[in-house]
Amino acid sequence: MDRRVFLRDTVLLLSAAPLATLAGCRGHQKAHVLSKTDEDMVGSHTAGAETWKPLIDESVGKILGRQMEIILPAGHVEGALPVKKRICFVGVENKSSEEIGDFKEQIYQQIDTIISQSDAFAPISRRYVEAGLRQSRIRPDELFVPANQRMFAAAMEQLQQPFDYLLFATITSGTTRSNKDYQRDYMLTLELVNIQTGDFDKESANLRKGYHKSAVGKLKHYGT
Repeated sequence: MDRRVFLRDTVLLLSAAPLATLAGCRGHQKAHVLSKTDEDMVGSHTAGAETWKPLIDESVGKILGRQMEIILPAGHVEGALPVKKRICFVGVENKSSEEIGDFKEQIYQQIDTIISQSDAFAPISRRYVEAGLRQSRIRPDELFVPANQRMFAAAMEQLQQPFDYLLFATITSGTTRSNKDYQRDYMLTLELVNIQTGDFDKESANLRKGYHKSAVGKLKHYGT
Protein backbone atom coordinates (compact mmCIF):
# COMPACT_ATOMS: atom_id res chain seq x y z
CA MET A 1 0.00 0.00 0.00
CA ASP A 2 1.18 3.53 -0.78
CA ARG A 3 2.51 5.05 2.46
CA ARG A 4 0.97 8.44 1.62
CA VAL A 5 -2.46 6.92 1.02
CA PHE A 6 -2.21 5.00 4.31
CA LEU A 7 -1.32 8.14 6.30
CA ARG A 8 -4.08 10.15 4.64
CA ASP A 9 -6.75 7.54 5.46
CA THR A 10 -5.51 7.27 9.06
CA VAL A 11 -5.69 11.05 9.58
CA LEU A 12 -9.23 11.20 8.14
CA LEU A 13 -10.38 8.37 10.40
CA LEU A 14 -8.94 9.94 13.54
CA SER A 15 -10.38 13.36 12.74
CA ALA A 16 -13.85 11.88 12.16
CA ALA A 17 -13.90 10.02 15.49
CA PRO A 18 -14.56 13.08 17.74
CA LEU A 19 -17.34 14.20 15.41
CA ALA A 20 -18.98 10.79 15.60
CA THR A 21 -18.71 10.90 19.39
CA LEU A 22 -20.37 14.31 19.51
CA ALA A 23 -23.11 13.19 17.15
CA GLY A 24 -23.80 10.21 19.39
CA CYS A 25 -24.12 12.46 22.46
CA ARG A 26 -26.94 14.36 20.83
CA GLY A 27 -29.21 11.38 21.37
CA HIS A 28 -28.74 11.48 25.15
CA GLN A 29 -30.69 13.65 27.58
CA LYS A 30 -30.03 14.29 31.23
CA ALA A 31 -32.48 15.33 33.96
CA HIS A 32 -32.50 16.16 37.66
CA VAL A 33 -35.16 16.49 40.33
CA LEU A 34 -35.77 20.05 41.49
CA SER A 35 -35.85 20.80 45.20
CA LYS A 36 -38.46 23.08 46.74
CA THR A 37 -35.92 25.91 46.85
CA ASP A 38 -35.00 25.66 43.15
CA GLU A 39 -36.52 28.33 40.93
CA ASP A 40 -38.81 27.32 38.07
CA MET A 41 -37.29 27.24 34.62
CA VAL A 42 -38.30 30.26 32.55
CA GLY A 43 -39.79 29.29 29.17
CA SER A 44 -37.84 30.81 26.29
CA HIS A 45 -40.72 30.87 23.79
CA THR A 46 -43.98 30.47 25.75
CA ALA A 47 -45.38 30.76 29.25
CA GLY A 48 -44.56 28.00 31.72
CA ALA A 49 -44.60 27.27 35.43
CA GLU A 50 -42.99 30.63 36.17
CA THR A 51 -46.08 32.32 34.69
CA TRP A 52 -49.07 30.18 35.65
CA LYS A 53 -48.29 29.48 39.31
CA PRO A 54 -48.22 33.12 40.48
CA LEU A 55 -51.28 33.96 38.35
CA ILE A 56 -53.27 31.13 39.95
CA ASP A 57 -52.19 31.95 43.50
CA GLU A 58 -53.03 35.64 43.16
CA SER A 59 -56.38 35.40 41.35
CA VAL A 60 -57.79 32.50 43.39
CA GLY A 61 -56.59 33.97 46.67
CA LYS A 62 -58.24 37.32 45.97
CA ILE A 63 -61.60 36.07 44.77
CA LEU A 64 -61.99 33.49 47.52
CA GLY A 65 -60.86 36.00 50.13
CA ARG A 66 -63.73 38.30 49.17
CA GLN A 67 -66.19 35.43 49.34
CA MET A 68 -65.36 34.38 52.90
CA GLU A 69 -68.85 35.20 54.15
CA ILE A 70 -70.28 32.50 56.39
CA ILE A 71 -73.59 31.08 55.18
CA LEU A 72 -76.03 30.59 58.04
CA PRO A 73 -79.19 28.87 56.77
CA ALA A 74 -82.59 29.19 58.42
CA GLY A 75 -82.73 27.15 61.61
CA HIS A 76 -78.96 27.21 62.04
CA VAL A 77 -77.90 26.22 65.55
CA GLU A 78 -75.31 28.50 67.11
CA GLY A 79 -72.02 26.69 67.55
CA ALA A 80 -72.67 24.33 64.66
CA LEU A 81 -70.23 24.30 61.74
CA PRO A 82 -71.09 26.76 58.93
CA VAL A 83 -72.36 25.38 55.65
CA LYS A 84 -69.76 25.53 52.88
CA LYS A 85 -70.55 27.21 49.58
CA ARG A 86 -70.62 24.59 46.86
CA ILE A 87 -68.71 25.69 43.77
CA CYS A 88 -69.02 24.10 40.35
CA PHE A 89 -65.80 24.81 38.46
CA VAL A 90 -66.64 24.24 34.80
CA GLY A 91 -63.22 24.63 33.20
CA VAL A 92 -60.39 26.76 31.83
CA GLU A 93 -60.84 28.61 28.54
CA ASN A 94 -57.71 29.63 26.65
CA LYS A 95 -58.15 32.83 24.63
CA SER A 96 -54.45 33.70 24.53
CA SER A 97 -52.22 33.65 21.45
CA GLU A 98 -50.36 30.58 22.75
CA GLU A 99 -51.16 26.89 22.85
CA ILE A 100 -50.82 26.04 26.54
CA GLY A 101 -50.76 22.26 26.11
CA ASP A 102 -50.76 20.18 29.28
CA PHE A 103 -50.67 23.32 31.44
CA LYS A 104 -54.40 23.71 30.84
CA GLU A 105 -55.10 20.60 32.90
CA GLN A 106 -52.59 21.68 35.56
CA ILE A 107 -54.22 25.11 35.86
CA TYR A 108 -57.60 23.47 36.41
CA GLN A 109 -56.25 21.07 39.03
CA GLN A 110 -54.35 23.75 40.92
CA ILE A 111 -57.37 26.06 41.10
CA ASP A 112 -59.59 23.16 42.16
CA THR A 113 -57.10 22.12 44.85
CA ILE A 114 -56.91 25.60 46.37
CA ILE A 115 -60.72 25.79 46.51
CA SER A 116 -60.96 22.37 48.15
CA GLN A 117 -58.52 23.45 50.88
CA SER A 118 -60.68 26.42 51.85
CA ASP A 119 -62.77 26.23 55.02
CA ALA A 120 -65.67 28.08 53.39
CA PHE A 121 -65.91 26.35 50.00
CA ALA A 122 -66.60 22.87 48.70
CA PRO A 123 -65.89 22.14 45.01
CA ILE A 124 -67.91 19.55 43.15
CA SER A 125 -65.91 16.68 41.66
CA ARG A 126 -64.95 17.32 38.07
CA ARG A 127 -66.31 13.90 37.10
CA TYR A 128 -69.79 14.96 38.20
CA VAL A 129 -69.43 18.30 36.40
CA GLU A 130 -68.51 16.59 33.14
CA ALA A 131 -71.34 14.09 33.57
CA GLY A 132 -73.82 16.95 34.15
CA LEU A 133 -72.62 18.78 31.04
CA ARG A 134 -72.98 15.64 28.94
CA GLN A 135 -76.43 14.89 30.32
CA SER A 136 -77.72 18.42 29.67
CA ARG A 137 -75.80 18.66 26.34
CA ILE A 138 -74.47 22.10 27.22
CA ARG A 139 -71.00 23.52 26.64
CA PRO A 140 -69.35 25.48 29.48
CA ASP A 141 -69.47 28.73 27.46
CA GLU A 142 -73.28 28.34 27.11
CA LEU A 143 -73.88 28.39 30.87
CA PHE A 144 -74.22 32.19 30.93
CA VAL A 145 -77.67 31.74 29.36
CA PRO A 146 -80.17 31.53 32.29
CA ALA A 147 -82.21 28.73 30.69
CA ASN A 148 -79.06 26.67 30.22
CA GLN A 149 -78.04 27.32 33.81
CA ARG A 150 -81.36 25.98 35.06
CA MET A 151 -81.08 22.91 32.82
CA PHE A 152 -77.54 22.20 34.05
CA ALA A 153 -78.52 22.78 37.70
CA ALA A 154 -81.38 20.30 37.28
CA ALA A 155 -78.98 17.72 35.84
CA MET A 156 -76.63 18.20 38.78
CA GLU A 157 -79.55 17.83 41.21
CA GLN A 158 -80.32 14.46 39.63
CA LEU A 159 -76.70 13.50 40.26
CA GLN A 160 -77.18 14.62 43.89
CA GLN A 161 -74.62 17.38 43.39
CA PRO A 162 -76.41 20.71 43.92
CA PHE A 163 -74.26 23.84 43.87
CA ASP A 164 -74.40 27.55 44.72
CA TYR A 165 -71.85 29.03 42.31
CA LEU A 166 -70.42 28.53 38.85
CA LEU A 167 -66.71 29.27 38.46
CA PHE A 168 -65.16 30.12 35.08
CA ALA A 169 -61.43 30.62 34.37
CA THR A 170 -60.18 32.42 31.25
CA ILE A 171 -56.62 32.93 29.99
CA THR A 172 -55.88 35.91 27.72
CA SER A 173 -52.73 37.60 26.47
CA GLY A 174 -51.57 40.78 24.76
CA THR A 175 -48.36 41.12 22.73
CA THR A 176 -46.20 44.21 22.18
CA ARG A 177 -43.44 43.85 19.56
CA SER A 178 -40.22 45.76 19.03
CA ASN A 179 -38.42 44.34 16.00
CA LYS A 180 -37.41 40.76 16.94
CA ASP A 181 -38.09 41.23 20.67
CA TYR A 182 -41.55 41.23 22.21
CA GLN A 183 -43.37 41.52 25.51
CA ARG A 184 -46.38 39.37 26.31
CA ASP A 185 -48.85 40.31 29.05
CA TYR A 186 -50.66 37.29 30.48
CA MET A 187 -53.96 37.52 32.36
CA LEU A 188 -55.87 34.84 34.27
CA THR A 189 -59.46 35.89 35.02
CA LEU A 190 -61.84 34.09 37.38
CA GLU A 191 -65.58 34.72 37.32
CA LEU A 192 -67.78 33.42 40.14
CA VAL A 193 -71.52 33.44 39.41
CA ASN A 194 -74.25 33.02 42.03
CA ILE A 195 -76.87 30.89 40.28
CA GLN A 196 -79.62 31.97 42.70
CA THR A 197 -79.27 35.72 42.29
CA GLY A 198 -77.25 36.11 39.08
CA ASP A 199 -74.70 38.24 40.97
CA PHE A 200 -71.07 37.65 40.03
CA ASP A 201 -67.62 38.42 41.34
CA LYS A 202 -64.62 38.80 39.06
CA GLU A 203 -60.90 38.82 39.72
CA SER A 204 -57.85 38.94 37.45
CA ALA A 205 -54.12 38.53 37.90
CA ASN A 206 -51.51 39.85 35.45
CA LEU A 207 -47.92 38.95 34.65
CA ARG A 208 -45.61 40.52 32.04
CA LYS A 209 -42.87 38.57 30.32
CA GLY A 210 -40.20 39.68 27.84
CA TYR A 211 -38.90 37.47 25.02
CA HIS A 212 -35.57 38.30 23.36
CA LYS A 213 -33.36 36.92 20.61
CA SER A 214 -30.28 37.72 22.72
CA ALA A 215 -29.16 39.11 26.08
CA VAL A 216 -28.59 42.42 24.29
CA GLY A 217 -32.33 42.63 23.58
CA LYS A 218 -33.15 42.34 27.26
CA LEU A 219 -30.58 45.02 28.13
CA LYS A 220 -31.90 47.29 25.40
CA HIS A 221 -35.53 47.22 26.50
CA TYR A 222 -35.28 46.75 30.27
CA GLY A 223 -31.77 47.84 31.20
CA THR A 224 -31.00 44.71 33.27
